[in-house]
Amino acid sequence: MKNKIALITGGGTGIGAACAKKLAEAGYTVAIHYNTSEGPAISLAKTLTGAFVIQGDLSTLEGCDKVYDALRAAEQPLEILVNNAGVVLDNPVFNATPEEFQATMELNMRAVWYLSKRLFRLMVRNGGGRIINISSVSAQLANPAQSIYSMTKAAVEAFTRVAALEFAQNSILVNAVAPGFVETNMTEKLSEEHKSKILELVPLRRMAKPEEIADVVQFLAVSGSYITGTTIHVNGGLYAS
Repeated sequence: MKNKIALITGGGTGIGAACAKKLAEAGYTVAIHYNTSEGPAISLAKTLTGAFVIQGDLSTLEGCDKVYDALRAAEQPLEILVNNAGVVLDNPVFNATPEEFQATMELNMRAVWYLSKRLFRLMVRNGGGRIINISSVSAQLANPAQSIYSMTKAAVEAFTRVAALEFAQNSILVNAVAPGFVETNMTEKLSEEHKSKILELVPLRRMAKPEEIADVVQFLAVSGSYITGTTIHVNGGLYAS
């Protein structure tokens, strides 16, 4: 893995930051993508040997192309893509707006498809690689006010299965990781009452730590050489497939 790049989109905070640390520990040169979280991304990169940052708005094709151009110009080969960047805009179906629909689809779904499509060529040039898409338990388990988000994550899992079939001949493995509730800045904003109601649904009675999601990402990146087209659920028993 020496001198090979692992790109983590939305890598400056939360699950993305945990993935960056785990993949750096595994020996990869980590490319930390960010859009607006410049400070956290730069601070994290300074703590990881050889790490660097790439800015880009992945909700636009131009932003995705900017990331592609940066990696193409890098002297090291790309081996790992972790499609982690995403957005949640909770709103019941009857209140959700076309603008919320568009914004969620562009980042959660189109960016995963387009980045994978473009970076596929870099991986082929270097003899193969691995794509790991961050999905969500919401792709299978209905959560109120998350109709749009759930649609995008279900689409990501469908894309994972198809891409795995198409990319296998080029030695590229494609898998997804579907977290349940995770201790992030987003869940920290929930009231204690809301958190208690959530934990009542989780058999392990706690939220996951970002590192526990990153452990699975690291496994798929470093090991798991005969795993492709699969979604691994990491949700404390909230949903079992």
